[in-house]
Parts: sequence; structure tokens; C-alpha cells
Amino acid sequence: MAEEFLATEMDTAVRVVHLASSLCVKVQDKLRLPSSTNGHVKSKDDDSPVTVADWGVQAIVSWVLAQVFGGQNLSIVAEEDTESLSKAESLGLLGAVSSAVNEALSEASTYGLPKPDKPLGTTDILEAIGRCSSVGGPKGRHWVLDPVDGTLGFVRGDQYAVALALIENGKVLLGVLGCPNYPVKKECLSNGCNNQSGAAGSVSKGCVMYAKRGSGQAWMQPLIPGGYPESATLLKVSSVDDPVLATVCEPVERANSNHLFTAGLTNSMGVRKQPMRVYSMVKYAAIACGDAEVFMKFAQSSYKEKIWDHAAGVVIVEEAGGVVTDAGGRNLDFSKGVYLEGLDRGIIACSGQVLHEKIIGAVYASWESSSL
Repeated sequence: MAEEFLATEMDTAVRVVHLASSLCVKVQDKLRLPSSTNGHVKSKDDDSPVTVADWGVQAIVSWVLAQVFGGQNLSIVAEEDTESLSKAESLGLLGAVSSAVNEALSEASTYGLPKPDKPLGTTDILEAIGRCSSVGGPKGRHWVLDPVDGTLGFVRGDQYAVALALIENGKVLLGVLGCPNYPVKKECLSNGCNNQSGAAGSVSKGCVMYAKRGSGQAWMQPLIPGGYPESATLLKVSSVDDPVLATVCEPVERANSNHLFTAGLTNSMGVRKQPMRVYSMVKYAAIACGDAEVFMKFAQSSYKEKIWDHAAGVVIVEEAGGVVTDAGGRNLDFSKGVYLEGLDRGIIACSGQVLHEKIIGAVYASWESSSL
């Protein structure tokens, strides 16, 4: 019975991430128009941007999960709140969110999801966004959502991800990553090739990746405009276990990771290729499908990693055959609430155990001589 129940969770999660990704594609296209960024992007307290897509995705995912699983005991941990959206001066922004949400939900049935009888009002939308106020913890089931991971990449027309995971009693049970700009050509990951549409109108970018804990399988589906794909491809990590040949990913923003330490570390291991700097959890996606071998992140000691930035990516990489730990080699702990507490220095995701052990060893060797 539990297996069946999880099957419903997995199916709903994959479908709603497809729907949310389609909303993001439309909003990102609008942001590319010179006149439209005004009022569609706001700054949060930490100066990071938040967009119509962030709130729109959160509203859609929250509304759909409540329809399918009931809103009564639904626990959702998510990044955005309604505070700035509820202010009088945000009326235009709330209108834009409302219109994006209702446009997306009008297509919900083509994704096999429930559709509202009539368009949602702004009160319904604020209620759906506000429902995502759980703080997680060691007990019970919690959905974990980052509506647009890598908002800066999103605003710049670059990589971003819609990330949804389910945690039960502190363990990640399943994860789904929507990567609308994920390229067919690996080199486009970090330098953002402009023209990625294939011949005869075929789509050569955009996918949804997903995995269930303990299945030993991770899957990828193409993003199809206005519809749900019938096929999925099995993902497998790269077999490269020599650091010299490895492709390493790291965050774009210096505030998010110590590029200097990563450079010294890769140099000490003889890595030949320049690190790929990629926005968002797309770095986990790159490892899961074999386009990269390593993702390293060493944030400043004052920075606390949040569970929604890692949960979905970790389970997908692990079920595809990879390994994810902190820099001390310990599994990430998702049972402590919103933050990944007790993290040893940083996060290391690898395509396999052999490579992972080599990197952990190199971290210990390099740490003493670094200024971290």
C-alpha cells in the first residue's frame, strides 16, 4: 500500500513540475522583452531577486498538492512567502502572478492534473503561496519546494530549476527537477548557447528529471510545450573516475562558494578542464545524466545551506549511481528543519565512489593550507 501511495506522490510531483516548468518558460520569455522586467522582478531582504515565476510556481504546486492529497495535513516547506506580494504597492505584481497561475492551471488537464472550476482569485493564490510555511523537521511528511532555484540565472535567461522533493522522517523519498533550459550540448551549460532549437522544430533543450529513493533508477523526460511526454530515458552517471579527466561544476556567484579554494583543489588533483560555473541545482542534473563528474560547493562559514536547494538534486544523483556528502564524507541531514545543520565545510557530489574518495582526500590535504 505504501508503495502505491508513493507512486501517486511520484506521478503527481513529476506532472506538476512539468506544468510549473511551462509557466517558467512563458515568464522567462516575457522577461526577455525590454519593457517587461519592471515590476516583474523584486529584491528580497538578502538582495536576491524574486519573480512572478517564483510565486507562480509556488502557488501552482501548493494548489495541485492540496487538490490531490487534501490541504488539511499537507506540509510544504518552500522558499517564498506572501509578505511583499500582499502589500498595496504590489498590486500590479500580484495581478501578473495571478494571470500566470491561471494561464498555467487552464492547461492542467493536459498534464493529467486537476483543474480549477473557475480562475483562482488573488485571495486563493495568496492562500496557496502562504500554505507553504512549514519548517520541516525530523518527523512526518514534508514536501520541499524551491519554485525557481537560481532566480538570478532565470532573470538573465540562463540556467535555473524547479525543484520538488518529498521528505519523510528526515529522509528524502523522492525528488523532481524541472530544468527548462537544460541543453542537449553540454558546452551550452555554462556559456548559454543562444540557439538551441533543433531542426524541423524539434526541441533540443528542457527536461524533467526524477527519482525515487531505493529504486536504483533516475529518469529524464523531455519538456514538451503544452503537454506531458509519454516516454522517459534512464539516467546514468559518468564512469570517469580519474580527476584529471573530470568535469567540475561550481556555483556562478562568488558569495555562494569559495572559487579560490575550488581552483586550488582542482589544481592539486590535476584537473585539466576549467570548472563549469552553472546556476542552480542544474549542477546536480549535470552529474545525474553524465555531463559532469563533480559538483563542489564551499560556502562562507556564515552561510547556511537550505534543504530546498539540495533535496531533489541529491536523491536524483544518488539513484543515478552518484554519491553526495559533506566535505567530511557524511550524508546530508535533512531532518533538522529548513537548514542543513552540522555540515562539514561544504558539499561534494560525485559521479561515483572512487572519484568521491579521491576528492574527499584532496579536501583534507588542501584545507590546512587554505585560508577558509
